Amino acid sequence: MRASLLQIEVNDDESANSRRERVASLVRAQQGSDLVVLPELWPTGAWAYEGFADEAEPLEGSTYEVMAKAARDAGVWLHAGSIVERDPEGPLYNTSLVFSPDGALVAAYRKIHRFGFDEGEAVLMGAGQELVTVPMSGLHLGLATCYDLRFPELFRGLVDAGANAFAVPAGWPARRRGHWTLLARARAVENQAYVLACGTAGTNGGVEQAGHSIVVDPWGEVLAEAGTGEEVLVVDLDPALPGDTREKFPALKDRLLGLQPPRR
Repeated sequence: MRASLLQIEVNDDESANSRRERVASLVRAQQGSDLVVLPELWPTGAWAYEGFADEAEPLEGSTYEVMAKAARDAGVWLHAGSIVERDPEGPLYNTSLVFSPDGALVAAYRKIHRFGFDEGEAVLMGAGQELVTVPMSGLHLGLATCYDLRFPELFRGLVDAGANAFAVPAGWPARRRGHWTLLARARAVENQAYVLACGTAGTNGGVEQAGHSIVVDPWGEVLAEAGTGEEVLVVDLDPALPGDTREKFPALKDRLLGLQPPRR
């Protein structure tokens, strides 16, 4: 199974509409891949908080329309990163969209853990409530977004829901790049699953982005890692490897905590 991670440069001087068209062209260029993954909030910039309200869109808005067509044109599973979703009956959400090769929306995940420590995303957006997985060709993909990477219990929940691979779009800052790669490898090792972590390049909202999108296998080995600029990572995955890893080293079977209520 071939996966492409598109590390998009997201700067404040490019309009969201222009970036949508540019990214759609990049998606269509991945026709040889099975799965394409985009970063977090790439239409607006994950750190451009002041524009969230103006750039917010309904679930089936501009990004949905452009990405659905791009997925269909390329014939790929497309994790289209995330958008600032405006719920007509509630707050804004940081929402990921996943399309099938025929362009149908098969999953939407609202980010559960909001970053900001009482400012930024943490106060401007609502928190998602549901874990989301996507059974697809060869892999069962669990969805998480950026700051979610710091919360291992979310990933264990996705494993319990059947996931053997995780897609993690992000707008991770350059100043904490070491945490990004460390946590991606940790989530892969402890869950014996692939991690496809796709970040942004460039600078938005005054924050330099880490880049360094990374693909990690279930043993924690780095299969591919990008640099700091716009880049496409292409990597071939063995869908049997997570199951083989869990069978050869059955650590998940030894879990005790979180599987049953504590004794009183």
